[in-house]
Parts: sequence; structure tokens; C-alpha cells
Amino acid sequence: MSLFTRSRQLLHKDAATTEEDPTPTAGDAGPDAPADAETEGTAAADAEGEGTAAADADTETEGAAAADPEPAADPDADPESVPAGGRRHPGVLRARSSTTTVLAALLVFAALVVPNELTRVTPASFTRIPVEAIFGAALLLVLPTRARRVTAVVAGVCLGLVTILNLLDMGFYSVLDRPFDLVLDWILFDDAKAFLQDSVGTAGAIGAVVVVIALVIAVLVLITLAVVRLTRLVAEHSAVATRSVLVAGTVWVACMALGIQNVGVPVASLATADLAKHRLYTVRAGIEDERAFAKEAAVDRFADTPADQLLTGLRGKDVIFAFIESYGRSAIEDPAMAPQMNDTLAEGTDRLKAAGFSARSGFLTSPTFGGGSWLAHSTFMSGLWVKNQQRYRSVTSSDHLSLTGAFQRSDAWRTVGIMPGVTRSWPEGKFYGLDTVYDSRELGYEGPKFSWAPVPDQYSLSAFERLENSKPGRKPLMSEIILVSSHNPWAPIPKSIGWDDVGDGSVYKSISKEGKDPKEVWKDPDQVRTEYRRAIQYSVNSLVSYVARYGDKDTVLVFLGDHQPAKVVTGENAGRDVPISIVAHDPAVLDKIAGWGWHEGLKPSPDAPVWPMDTFRDRFLTAYGPQPAAPATPPAR
Repeated sequence: MSLFTRSRQLLHKDAATTEEDPTPTAGDAGPDAPADAETEGTAAADAEGEGTAAADADTETEGAAAADPEPAADPDADPESVPAGGRRHPGVLRARSSTTTVLAALLVFAALVVPNELTRVTPASFTRIPVEAIFGAALLLVLPTRARRVTAVVAGVCLGLVTILNLLDMGFYSVLDRPFDLVLDWILFDDAKAFLQDSVGTAGAIGAVVVVIALVIAVLVLITLAVVRLTRLVAEHSAVATRSVLVAGTVWVACMALGIQNVGVPVASLATADLAKHRLYTVRAGIEDERAFAKEAAVDRFADTPADQLLTGLRGKDVIFAFIESYGRSAIEDPAMAPQMNDTLAEGTDRLKAAGFSARSGFLTSPTFGGGSWLAHSTFMSGLWVKNQQRYRSVTSSDHLSLTGAFQRSDAWRTVGIMPGVTRSWPEGKFYGLDTVYDSRELGYEGPKFSWAPVPDQYSLSAFERLENSKPGRKPLMSEIILVSSHNPWAPIPKSIGWDDVGDGSVYKSISKEGKDPKEVWKDPDQVRTEYRRAIQYSVNSLVSYVARYGDKDTVLVFLGDHQPAKVVTGENAGRDVPISIVAHDPAVLDKIAGWGWHEGLKPSPDAPVWPMDTFRDRFLTAYGPQPAAPATPPAR
């Protein structure tokens, strides 16, 4: 109890005594009286040194204190901790308590009904009746005091965790078009931090991490406190709470039975329970998927194909597999981007034709959206549907034959990788069958980064020409080249320069300074879309320009997007299709895929064939080599 509170309580007590006996003395207080009472009694009795006026003033003060009764304590507050100002203004305390209770109820209600996708957060989603609140209140009403308190804290923490997972889902749906994987996606936070650091600097990345941590703590603490407060209110008003639970439960059952909806949203809500159940299901499904995928990866139609029979239709050719980051179908079909992008593809087709090349194009459906490029790369190369990190780890640590690995096994090509996005050791290179990998540290680049992209695309292609393609007397090359200039956040963007001016990349220092600030670009979704389109145009132009200048009659180029960009560019329901093109100088190369139905040129038409990305490996190996052994025919029943 504070000293200030003790003094006020004693003052009231003494004032009351003064009314009964106007002339208390030190002796009247008794031997065990508090020191304050003794002092006040002595001061009242000893008026000699004070004068008549002073004595009268003291009497008036004590009378006023006695006339000012102490207000009733707030039922939700500790009486000993209520400040004196609150005791003088009980209305303020009641208003403050009521406001806090209402805010707590709104917070818990929102946590129970808010969807885990931003696009589903509508006014109708807040007109639902959460069954979890009804069940929780009923349970708290029947529990003894101690168990009720423990249950309230546990329920608050659990609801806080569910809310955090919902927020993560919102972010993942907005960027990757899928919910957060409770088992496999934790590794992505490290990538997200690196991305922020590359995009907005170290200080900005640290600030973002601090804000996220503070938000997580705040959500857990505030929701837990809110549940505890509401639990105390239910216990104090158990009769009213019981009637309310019965009414709410009856209404919920009726709405559920009748299927009542508000703008397509069911009024009877099971949102939190369904999400919790889904979380448990995905964890179990993930464990089962790991076993099922291991069995699937163990079956390889080309595993036993003799090396001298692999890729016989491309012997002597220099084959390039190039991935363009975030090059999705939306880039060539979205009305806001298609006109400029299609002009770029048409000009590229004409430029390649002038150099003696032809192209055929179609679509592949990527296993990922908005990010996770490595999942698309491994799907394309392995012929397996690599949709999550667990599958990626499984396949890249196996001896499953990759498309690039088939080139290495044939011993007819030197296999190299140009990986400007790789900034540290990359053991997966062994799975891809690459004799040599040039990452961002080995390309000789002396220029600046362009946000996330460590190396501009034109420089990567120039380095490939210098390090491998231009070497005299070399074996035919099979190269995997990752072009990263079109990686989010799409600002600043390099610009195309003369190939003889690329040098060691120092020229890009001034080009980077002329580019746009990503923080400014991302303030306006229209600017984001524009800069995304410009980044894709730059990557495509770099690739076309390289083939037109350095390609020859033996050059074969396969280039494709890895996934669609984030929803801020595509909007909702954009799908996961990406364009793919095969470019060759030798007509015989394209003749072998005549049956695919792909369209002429670099732009696939809207009705071009669409294949799952994992089917490409087998189709390609079949088109340019012998037919694989047919699977055994099951016995007739």
C-alpha cells in the first residue's frame, strides 16, 4: 500500500473522530495510535504558538476532509492501487474501465473472426458469430476460480498464436499465393531479411525486424490480457453471462442449421476452429507427403538409359537453359503491361530471325507463385513436382537424374552454371550436374548491386561469353543461366549498353544512381507494375541481344520464367503459368518438337499448350533422344 494512500485513509479516520470529539488530545489517541494521529491531535490541542487564526484554519481543513466521503472503488481495480485522483472522480474510472472492456471484447472478437487472407477481409466477415467465444464462455462459467484463471491465460496465448499465424498467412497469400507452412517455411524468414537488407539497406532491415518482433509480442500480450479481463467480467456477472451464452448459442445453432449468410459469408462462424484443424492437418499431411514424395522420386524413367543414348538429337549443339526471374504469363496478357511487352517480344522475334534463328513458345505451370524460384528450377530440371522446401531438400540430396545432369552423364558436353543470385556455398550444384558453377563472387563483377540483384543480366551473359563460350577448342557447352535483374523490388533497373562497354561492370555505378528508389516505387502499385514490366523487358532484351550477337548455327536456347510476380502486380486469380520458348538456328532442332503444338515466335498465343512444369524434362529427353522404356503393363484381372 502506498504511503499516499495510507495518509489519506488516516486523514479521513481522524476527521471523523474530530466530529465526535472536537478537542482531541495526544492522550486520547491511545498508546498504539499512529504517529500521524498523535501529531494531528497534538497540533489541535497545542494552539498557543499558532494563534487563533491558524487553529481555525486547521479545524476547517479537517472538517472539509470529513465532509468529502471516499468514493466507491472500481470493481475491476485493486482498491489499494487506485490513485487519489480516481477516488475523487469515480466517473472517470468507470468510463476508463468500460472503454478497456469494450476494446478487449473487440480485440478478441476480431481475432476470432478475421480471415487469414486480406482479400477476404470485408465488413461481412465481422458480422459473424464465433462459436469459439460461446464455447469458451460456457467453459469458463463452470470452472472453479483457479482453473478458470489458468484456462483464461492459456486460451489467450493460444488465440494470440493463432492470430499471428493468420497474419503470416495474409503476407504469404499476398506474395506467394499460399498460406504459411508451419513446418517448412521458417527458413524463408532468413531470405526475407536478406531481401530487405538488399532492398532498403541494413538499417531498414533491422528496423523492420524490430517492428515485427514488437508486433508479435504486442499481439500475444494484448490478446492474453483481453481474454483474462473478459474472463473476470464473466465470473463477476455469471447470471447475465449464462443467459447471454444460451441466447448466443441458440442463435448460432439456428444460423448454422438454416445456412444463413451475409453477402456470401456464413453468420455462424467456425473460422478459428477450422484454421486450427487445418494447421494440424497440414502438419500431418506434410509428414505423409515426405514419405510419398520419396517413393515418387525413386521412380525415374530415364535412370537406366545408357549415356550414349541420351540427348542424341542435340549432340554438337551449345545448349543454354535460361531462367528469367518472375517472368509470368501476366506480363504478356495483362492489359496494363501486354502492349509494351508484346512489342518487345515481337521485336526480339524479328531480331532473332534476322540472325537466322527461329523460335517456338508455349506455357508451363509453375509449382510456386511470387517467389521460391528454386522450387521452380528443381521442378523443371527434375521432372518432379517440387512444391515445398521439404521436397526440394529431398530431391536435391538424391541421385535422381536432372535434365542438366543428363547432359553431364552423356559426357558430350561441358556443363556450367551462371548463378549471380548465389552468394554463398551451393551444394545443390552437384544435383544439377554442373561441372563448374560461377556465382556472384566468381563472375568478376566490380559494379553495384541493383537492389536484390547482385549482378545485372547483361553482365552475367557477358561474363559467360568471356569465361566459357569464347574459349577456343572447347567442348560443346550446356549452360544453366539465371537472370535476376527482374527480381522484386524491380528498382533500380539496369539499362542495356553496348556489349563492348560492359567491361568489369564499373560502368553500372552511374547507371544505378540514375535508377529509381524502390522505397518510392512501392508507394504506388501502378509504379510497381510499370517497373516490373520494364525489368522483364530488360531481361528479355539482354538475352535476345546476346544470342543475336554471339550465337551461331549450333546455339540452342531454352528460356522461361520461373514463376509469376507477386499479387501487387498480377492482381487476384492470375494463375501460375509462365512462358517458355525454344530458340534454335538449326531447323532440325525445332522439327523434333513439331508435335508439341507450340506457337511460332517468342510470344505464346493465349491458346498455346499449357503443361505442368514437371512434365518438361521427360518430354525434352524424349524429343531429343530415344524413347524411354515403357512402364510394365499390369497383369489383366
